[in-house]
Amino acid sequence: MPEMETNRRPIEARSAGWAKASAAFLARTSVTPNQVSGASIVFAAIGAALLALHPDALGLIGCALAVQARLVCNLLDGMVAIEGGKKSALGPLYNEFPDRIADSLFLVALGYSCGWPAWGWFGALAAALTAYIRVFGGSLGLPQDFRGPMAKQHRMAVLTLACLAGAAENLVSGSDYALRAAAVVIAVGSAVTCLTRTLAIAAQLQRK
Repeated sequence: MPEMETNRRPIEARSAGWAKASAAFLARTSVTPNQVSGASIVFAAIGAALLALHPDALGLIGCALAVQARLVCNLLDGMVAIEGGKKSALGPLYNEFPDRIADSLFLVALGYSCGWPAWGWFGALAAALTAYIRVFGGSLGLPQDFRGPMAKQHRMAVLTLACLAGAAENLVSGSDYALRAAAVVIAVGSAVTCLTRTLAIAAQLQRK
């Protein structure tokens, strides 16, 4: 398998018609993949602000939409770069750094929104470490490992569901149990993901 494919996150949505059409459209414009990556930070900042400062029903729904917009950017930047033929020398930086910023914005905001900031910071740190371990494995000549149980797409799925459930919960009772549960699940799940990826790297090194 080519190195480009082994180090690319497997995403089923790449084969979806809307994704192909959107990437093809962007590839025909002056928009660069790096600009699309940068837009993901903008959506994350908007979503994080809504989550931390306005954790009411409308704010939580807005955050859920921002999470999905961030993920769409993460999907399309790679498609525009590779399938659209717009790869650049700085592409590897833009492929990683905006993700780390976006994750941290969302997860820290999640902790503050439910009154458990320590869990938000723990989740952000653990999420960053999952990426560090993945890239470290790649630096050792191994295929980058995108396994979970709490990889990026899993973290964002949990956050999206928590925001939607939290919006309903806010309207019914005004409580924030869904957000608190999400903060703990993401933090613990990310820590477990660090362990699973480290053990996988160790096993591959021992086989070499």
